[in-house]
Amino acid sequence: MADYNERYMAMKGLTPKTIPHWEHWGCPDAETYITGIDYYKHPRLCRQRLVEMYPQLRFDLQIPETDDPKPPPTLGPDGDSSTKDSDGHGHVRWGDSQTVHWNWGEKFKTPDDVFAFSPVQQGDFTDWLVVEQHDYRDDDTLYQSIIRGEHMPPDYRRDGIPDKAPDGSEAFIWFYNTMFMWPLLTFEWELFLETCLDDRFERIMDEFAELSRRAFRVIAKMPVNFVVSHDDIVTARGPVCSPQWMHKYIFPRYEEFWGMCRDAGKTVIFIVDGCIDAYVDDVMACGASGIITEPLTDFKAIARKHKDCVLAGEGANRILTRNNPEEIRAMVASMVETAKMTGGYHMCIGNHVPWNLPPEAVKLYLDLSTELAHR
Repeated sequence: MADYNERYMAMKGLTPKTIPHWEHWGCPDAETYITGIDYYKHPRLCRQRLVEMYPQLRFDLQIPETDDPKPPPTLGPDGDSSTKDSDGHGHVRWGDSQTVHWNWGEKFKTPDDVFAFSPVQQGDFTDWLVVEQHDYRDDDTLYQSIIRGEHMPPDYRRDGIPDKAPDGSEAFIWFYNTMFMWPLLTFEWELFLETCLDDRFERIMDEFAELSRRAFRVIAKMPVNFVVSHDDIVTARGPVCSPQWMHKYIFPRYEEFWGMCRDAGKTVIFIVDGCIDAYVDDVMACGASGIITEPLTDFKAIARKHKDCVLAGEGANRILTRNNPEEIRAMVASMVETAKMTGGYHMCIGNHVPWNLPPEAVKLYLDLSTELAHR
């Protein structure tokens, strides 16, 4: 076997001896605490030092291009993390910045507005806040938009886009609006749920599928080895829509889109928030090699059933929030136990490493992972 790094091996289910991380990182205070370098005054030096101390984070932490100071996030009048802008829109602290205001569904007021809409006729979504803001009317334009977008590997944005994916490269592209997110982001929750059982909604889903079909057609040509496909098809309590609805509108499209990528030699990994237990088997049957999700999901059950599948997200930030060393050690030990059941496991705090975690707890999690996360 070639000398592949541990992240690539895990993404291929090849059981690296050192279990890699896949972290959703956003805790500047922990970076300052761990490194002794003020993140806001010296963001580049701070992050360089953090990656030196914990090389397992090198796949997830982008090193800033310069060491120019970053302004700390704006806080509310009482020093809390919530603020309102001049339009009255709420914003909360997110990593080293704040959330933006997403105007989901503002173009649609009634079910009739929904049923009158044609996603294909619209085509150009560059000015729509639907995450994947591209012009879907032309494959060449769409290819250039996606390959130069924020979801491409950071190295490609810095060093240039290769002609083909290098052997052993863990670089991936991800697409947020696989199928379920399209109507949710376009119409917002209430109108989506009010209209999704109407027979007239079938035409709309067919047209959203055509947008994603075009996207995955060009993604299959991208110079990456992995495609991370996102759809939040569940909540913390489980499914949003019934199995019948999902098997009509969602899963057949997954099989089609992911098949394009697999036929092009790419590995597909599914990412989803919430508890995915009810739909794990469906997702895997559609061609995903694994799932990145949250600790609400039964990771050990997935690992037992799906040999060497990719898994990430079993760690819980609620445990880190409590900052109990014994509880954190038990969590890491349990994660390593799962890792020994599948060659695609990644250490990962599945519900994010947010700005307000105790820095001591974050450091202990990383230290324990360094000590224990080996096969």
